[in-house]
Amino acid sequence: MPTPSPRPCPCGLPAAYVDCCGRFHSGAQQAPTAELLMRSRFSAFAVGDASYLLRSWHSSTRPDGLELDPAQRWERLEILGTERGGMFETEGAVEFRAYYREGRHAGSLHENSSFTREGGSWVYVGPLSPVAFD
Repeated sequence: MPTPSPRPCPCGLPAAYVDCCGRFHSGAQQAPTAELLMRSRFSAFAVGDASYLLRSWHSSTRPDGLELDPAQRWERLEILGTERGGMFETEGAVEFRAYYREGRHAGSLHENSSFTREGGSWVYVGPLSPVAFD
């Protein structure tokens, strides 16, 4: 009988979740770039990991708590562009479109997000422009 293949990562990269964003969610590794942090945050929404979302949020903009809507399923991430945010940089931006489904309604979220390093780790600061839901 064939072995079932590992669950693919929700972020869209061609890797298993455990080897991709799962290693960041578990704390085994830190995301080395702003884009990988963005991807790992999308995956955290997709798998319902609110604690990772809070840990990867800048202390000046992080909410006190976060309740995820179990009826909302995050299905696909599209990276539209990046600015800075590399392994040896301290600030960056990632523009993305995240696709979700809530019941019979399908929609998307478009955001250009700001990232910085805090305590040596990449963290999400917030949107650079108004967030658009389609």
